[in-house]
Amino acid sequence: MKRYKKKEMLSLLKTLEKANDAVWKSMAVDPAGVNDVLIQCQENAVDLGSYLETLGEEPAAAVRQLENYCETLYQISVKAPDENACRKWFKKARKELREIAEILQRTLPADRQEIVFLPYKVAMWDSLESIWAAANEDETCDAYVMPIPYFDKKPDGSLGEMHYEGGQYPGYVPVLDWRKHDLEAWRPDMIYIHNPYDECNYVTSVHPAFYASRLHAWTDRLIYIPYFIHQNDTVKEMYCTLPGVFYADVVVLQSEKVRDQYIECYQRLLGVKENLSQKFVALGSPKLDHPGRPENKEELPEEWKQLLWQDGKKRKVIFLNTHLNMLMAPYCSAFFEKLRAIFEVFRHNRSVVLLWRPHPLSEATAKSMNPEALDGYREIVREYRAEKLGIYDDTNDLHRAVELSDAYYGCRSSVIELFKAAGKPVMIMKLK
Repeated sequence: MKRYKKKEMLSLLKTLEKANDAVWKSMAVDPAGVNDVLIQCQENAVDLGSYLETLGEEPAAAVRQLENYCETLYQISVKAPDENACRKWFKKARKELREIAEILQRTLPADRQEIVFLPYKVAMWDSLESIWAAANEDETCDAYVMPIPYFDKKPDGSLGEMHYEGGQYPGYVPVLDWRKHDLEAWRPDMIYIHNPYDECNYVTSVHPAFYASRLHAWTDRLIYIPYFIHQNDTVKEMYCTLPGVFYADVVVLQSEKVRDQYIECYQRLLGVKENLSQKFVALGSPKLDHPGRPENKEELPEEWKQLLWQDGKKRKVIFLNTHLNMLMAPYCSAFFEKLRAIFEVFRHNRSVVLLWRPHPLSEATAKSMNPEALDGYREIVREYRAEKLGIYDDTNDLHRAVELSDAYYGCRSSVIELFKAAGKPVMIMKLK
């Protein structure tokens, strides 16, 4: 039995008890209304009994007690509106409902806890992977990964091309097909998300069927974990009230300092006064849980091997990270000029190689936010790859690039925190 179904049945019994109490209080005032409520209670009890009969012998005692309860309701309807005559029958009805609830608690143990993870870009799976791995190992849980599709956004804000990356996850991560599972009907105990934007992102949108504004009604607990790390534990206000934050029952954050900023901004911007210590929790970022791994030369792409090793020795690797804001109109010309200057520095350096890993949404951002920059950006990428000026990393494995690199150079980004955690030097790029 699904856990939510058992809760639903127990909730119905509570509702019937409240309805019976309301009938008792209004019996002398509204006799006709009392009969209507009693009939509705009886119909609900019959429906519940019919469902329990499909579950086999275990809840048989509850079915019999439901039959007794229906008879009790009939006696109340016959003797109404005489309160004295009905008093003992109302007490009997309350006792029967509580006995039914006790039988269900005892005979219908719920299934193991069901947890569903809804990543959208496989490159951001590292923000959920360690949580999924722990749940997958837990004998009391069933953990499912169901990658969801996302759309590019057109310049006018409408949805453009749809993307689905469900086939790109590591082989040890079994994935569900989002088209074959209805979360509203499924109602898992927990749902994890790492995209907080819903319709508020100008570049991409997860499929609207998976907006947090919908998901929160389909689970007991919606949990949001950012796919990024806040740099230097400093939070921009815009991140504190996004839909994923607002609708989540729990928001998992990287540190106490970040947690305190979320709470302060959330309360101030939304006028919320209640205690939020249960909603915002500082448990660390799963991105920093990613295990290091020994370098395995054989696993690397052949093109990378040719660039990494010169004269039998491995070259030092500088990780170049370029962010989305560099493609905006005020910056893109200077950005393109800066990239070409950087490439020229590394062109003839035999001891150091550049590993350029642009933000995975770079082209989508240019298309949506600054279409005039798209051709220029594509040309720079083409030149870099054609001339083999360095490694171009557009794979989903950020951590391989971090582990392979000796230092960071580039835009301010949450990737910096991964280099800091690894004790590797960081230098911020300036356009001028």
